[in-house]
Amino acid sequence: MATEHLEAVQTNDLVRKRLAKLMALRCFRNTRLEDLHAGTFPSSQSGDYTDVTVLSPYGEIRWQQLGRISDDEMRALMIDVVNHCYGFLMELFASGTGQQMIERLKLRDDLPRWKEPELPY
Repeated sequence: MATEHLEAVQTNDLVRKRLAKLMALRCFRNTRLEDLHAGTFPSSQSGDYTDVTVLSPYGEIRWQQLGRISDDEMRALMIDVVNHCYGFLMELFASGTGQQMIERLKLRDDLPRWKEPELPY
């Protein structure tokens, strides 16, 4: 990647925000997370899910206390996410397409309907 493209990521907040959304799409959204997200989700008449319980062989579990991803599912998800991140970084920094990606992000937002990123701290 050319210096000018690295500088764009370093200094251009708009490019960084657009790159963050693209990374989330490519590295997290299109992973095993989609399998975990598929299925039936309960409705809540109260709106806060205090009226939703899951019946297990060991009794009822309130929705707010329910673990929704098992350790095995989380492990598989994180392996998949890391692999997607690695592929994204390879594309960005170790191939000829990274410069094109940054140039495109300077000109347009690939995900204009997504909320703009904010710092988590």
